Amino acid sequence: MGFGHRVYKAYDPRARIVKETADRVFEVTGKNPLLDIALKLEEIALSDDYFKSRNLYPNVDFYTGLIYQAMGFPLDMFTVLFTIGRMPGWLAHWQELLVQDQRISRPRQIYVGTGARDYVPLEQR
Repeated sequence: MGFGHRVYKAYDPRARIVKETADRVFEVTGKNPLLDIALKLEEIALSDDYFKSRNLYPNVDFYTGLIYQAMGFPLDMFTVLFTIGRMPGWLAHWQELLVQDQRISRPRQIYVGTGARDYVPLEQR
């Protein structure tokens, strides 16, 4: 994790947002000494022929670990935190696979779930 993405073949636009968020977090929590290492790694990777030839740029996960650490999460929780944001998509994908008759998963990125529904406030449920 941290470099490369199967869709983004240039700098991951989400990684730029997370990097900016990290800067704002460190204004509050104090700068993480690992940030200097991360910035240097990014600089080296962006100028390295191996990384450039394979379109390996920092992805959305590259700076999130530093943010989690600044927020006080223990290292062994990082995988859980990375996963939480991906779960809705994974579950939706899994549900779509259940309703489609196919032996091998070849996602078509076509939503087949429930159509638009009206929002019902919590008090009325």
